[in-house]
Amino acid sequence: MTDMSIDDYLAHGGKLTSPGNVPARYRGELLRLMASFVDSELAASAGFADTINDAPGIKSRIAAARIVLEKADHAEKVLKLMAEFGVDTARYEGVHPWAARVSRDADLGATRQGGDMRLSVFHYPLQGWVDAVVMNVMQGLAAKVQIGEMAQVSYQPLAEVFRAIAPVEARHAELGLEGLSHIIGSQGGRAAALDSIAYWRPRVAAGFGEANSARYERLARLGLRHRTNEALLAEWDATLDARLADLTLT
Repeated sequence: MTDMSIDDYLAHGGKLTSPGNVPARYRGELLRLMASFVDSELAASAGFADTINDAPGIKSRIAAARIVLEKADHAEKVLKLMAEFGVDTARYEGVHPWAARVSRDADLGATRQGGDMRLSVFHYPLQGWVDAVVMNVMQGLAAKVQIGEMAQVSYQPLAEVFRAIAPVEARHAELGLEGLSHIIGSQGGRAAALDSIAYWRPRVAAGFGEANSARYERLARLGLRHRTNEALLAEWDATLDARLADLTLT
């Protein structure tokens, strides 16, 4: 550290471990990353909570309730790190419309909406149990890729949190796949699942961001990104295709 600037240190794979040695520009990008994750988890939890009573059986109700609980818990873990940077987290204790959604036929792309930093996919409404399960599978597989990327961030305490929650988030997708395998046992369930897959695929894909992003280069120099949007999207596409093929839902 004595022979190089902190920017060079980060660009060469260096790690930071506390708010006290974080430069202002890095702090801003790091907090943006954390806020997006926290807000997305809370919005996902709130949206999925509304579908618990649509679950067709006790096992599926338990799975849905577990996902709702664990996503809120993951948000809280990252929120605690934000508080260490002096962020006023009181707004998360008050009432915020985390369950608010736009119309089903809206086309947001990757644009942020409203008064929080959730990914755009969490602005779209769920439409019944089958739709909720399909969305959970598709976004769950996306989260596995995205959290794998975030688990490498140069702020070590955050990387450790992401590594700890990664297997839990991966399990959410597996629970969804178990539910989906039961749904497609009927002709009506299969047709409904295919409709939902067509609806959610472009909306989940938008969460990976734009191709050839200038912002990616900036974050990569700070050690906050390591793989391009295109690479992450391609991994998700391949994983999703393989899982859908297993279920003969191609």
